[in-house]
Amino acid sequence: MSSSRITYTIICILFIYMGWSQDIASTTTNTNSYKEAYKLAFDGKHQKANEILKKLAVESPEDLEARYLLAKTYSWEKDYSKARKELNQITSKERSKTKYWIAAIKNELYANENATALGLANKALFYKNTSSEILRLKDIAEKRLQNKKFPQLGWYNTSDKAPKKVNIPKDIDEPKNTETSEKVLGPSKFGINNTYTVFSERLEPILSSNISYKHQTKFGSIIPRLNYSSRSGNSGVQYDIDLYPKFLKRFYAYLNYGYSNSTLFTRHKAGGDVYASLPGAFEFSAGGRYVATATREITSITNSIGHYRGNYYFSFRSFITPRPESLTSFSVNLLTRKYLKDADNYFGISAGVGYSPELRQIFTGDVLLAETLLFIESQRVNLEYQFTNKKNKNIYKARLGVRRQELAFDSGSFFWGITAGLNYQVKL
Repeated sequence: MSSSRITYTIICILFIYMGWSQDIASTTTNTNSYKEAYKLAFDGKHQKANEILKKLAVESPEDLEARYLLAKTYSWEKDYSKARKELNQITSKERSKTKYWIAAIKNELYANENATALGLANKALFYKNTSSEILRLKDIAEKRLQNKKFPQLGWYNTSDKAPKKVNIPKDIDEPKNTETSEKVLGPSKFGINNTYTVFSERLEPILSSNISYKHQTKFGSIIPRLNYSSRSGNSGVQYDIDLYPKFLKRFYAYLNYGYSNSTLFTRHKAGGDVYASLPGAFEFSAGGRYVATATREITSITNSIGHYRGNYYFSFRSFITPRPESLTSFSVNLLTRKYLKDADNYFGISAGVGYSPELRQIFTGDVLLAETLLFIESQRVNLEYQFTNKKNKNIYKARLGVRRQELAFDSGSFFWGITAGLNYQVKL
């Protein structure tokens, strides 16, 4: 072999050796840096740990463990948006590791972004559906979104406590028994609601108002309400109450009763539904409605199915009103809501067709235009926007609705109604 060829071979071997040595040195350095950052993080020195971890994330984008620890330090420091950014990068690359999904879901629960947490839980279960911890966190997100009594704290694992020097309340461990968690109740609320409706025909506008008080108990919420209506120079009141009892872990109910001696309202009205939480973020209900006027009694059967998907909630409800001579009427209504930062903040739209389950008597002078929408064909669309102030103590809701409704005395002829409303609630 010539001397030049030998020299060339030796040089190549040296380059390969140097590159291999640099890789080993780099790996060793990264490993040592990660260990140092890990120790700093769990000693409560998060800023120094962050500096090392951010550098590792740039130098080694595939080092998911360094990025995972970086995200956790952000979350411990309540910088949830930065933690979310890192965790999103991790779960987009590695979808089979349960701990990454758990960290991402918990970060959203810490931030009170319950709809996002639910969406992540559903996504995690799609890729890995055997984790009891993900199912537990998913159940918490669902309960929060449904405004059920559930501790805003008290759901963390003991192993999930943050390192030193992080100000987290002492009650962050999981409750030792169900009695403790059941005692954590949501705030009571006082509310005022006003709506104003104008019509395309000779009808005078309708003003409707109510005041309500929502009181939370360990058995469920109670909402007494006083309704007021002013139509065509007449006015009247109705006494109304809603109950939401909870009797099993995955079951609760809705009950309603109202009474009025005014001709603007029904004499009696009653209703109820039983709700069941189902797997896959679904909810089913079945129940009925009853109204009694001075001249007739009307009963309807109703059921609904709801589904939470990410930040969205969908609900489909149907009403069946039996009538003599095979003239049974039907009505359907679809509701879609997009939740924002929590269950008190959302955009919503609802649309319905058929025979509405609501009862509303509309007169012009002595002429009855609609005795009850149960027997009157209508189509309706409603928009709603609910939001809170910065401290989340005051809740505001704006509504706008359009209705096309059949005239009671002239089948096949329709008129239009536009309704605008404002609602205010304060947490007590």
